[in-house]
Amino acid sequence: MSATRILFSPQRSALTSLSRMLQGAAFRHARYFLLVDANTFTHCLPSLVSTVPPLQEAEFIELPVGEEAKSLSIAEQVWASLLDSGADADSVIVNLGGGCVCDLGGFVAAGYQRGIRYINVPTTLLAMVDAAVGGKTAVNLQGVKNQVGFFYPPVAVCIHPPFLDTLPHDEWLSGRFELLKCQLLGGDSFADLPWDTPLDDAAVRRLVGDAAHFKAAVCRSDPRDKGVRRILNFGHTFGHALESFMAQKGTPIPHGYAVAWGMWFELWLSVKRVGCDEVLLRRYGQLVQGLLSVPRLTLRDTESILGFMRHDKKNAEGTIRCVLLKEPGCPVIDIPLDEMEIRDALLKKLSV
Repeated sequence: MSATRILFSPQRSALTSLSRMLQGAAFRHARYFLLVDANTFTHCLPSLVSTVPPLQEAEFIELPVGEEAKSLSIAEQVWASLLDSGADADSVIVNLGGGCVCDLGGFVAAGYQRGIRYINVPTTLLAMVDAAVGGKTAVNLQGVKNQVGFFYPPVAVCIHPPFLDTLPHDEWLSGRFELLKCQLLGGDSFADLPWDTPLDDAAVRRLVGDAAHFKAAVCRSDPRDKGVRRILNFGHTFGHALESFMAQKGTPIPHGYAVAWGMWFELWLSVKRVGCDEVLLRRYGQLVQGLLSVPRLTLRDTESILGFMRHDKKNAEGTIRCVLLKEPGCPVIDIPLDEMEIRDALLKKLSV
């Protein structure tokens, strides 16, 4: 597939750009299937179809809200709906929602008839700066995140910041930490706005496009996740495991919260392993503690979290691997960790 188009402009509506694109020759024979959840059906769908006429005849498929959508059984239901509706190779799936809708929709598109086109229209901050961009599609398996999936990029990502006005506070904050991840990884490319500066709505909207283009550029340079793209896993080795653990306990947390704590663990290890300045760790810790309620972990909890980490896709040769940070803009990939230092990080950072 060709490179993904990022449709975003501070001056004009990205939905207008999407409408113009869908009226082009490449989509002359397209049939559209819109994937939504209950939230985006209510809050975002009216704006989309009223601004993008080619989607006014689309068929709608509603998904469960949240991680429940990311399962093989839900994917099978969507494939069956496409088959029953006569979807063919010219059909296009349009994913209107957060990261779970985009992940599931991309996964379905990659598998149906060996691959049909899809477009992501992210409606959460987290999806705009991370999940909707890059072409990793996946579903969860037996409680472990993103264990079955494809590298299969969308033909376009349409980033429409007014959708952010519909977000509850926890979803806004969740995306803020994925945006912060991009700021820490990008270093000087985000230097005009320090990573620990409180962001108002206008500042976030200004950074959304930068973050999406930053991630897209990294993914274009390493589409199969064999090298530099792995920097985007910063915060995720610990974060995914903590997210799965909290879900197993029946107290699920937003993905961005898990990544926020994951980056804290990994910054603590960065000081120990790659010479990161302790000042950066302290500043980051103060930011996290000021915004989130930090969970308390027991030694038994750490063993459960380690169990999830042993299933991480980034592991190699039986060793848990991690991204650490020397300084903003200078990540180091594939650092092997032993389980004792993982326990130390978990207990020393989240037992305070």
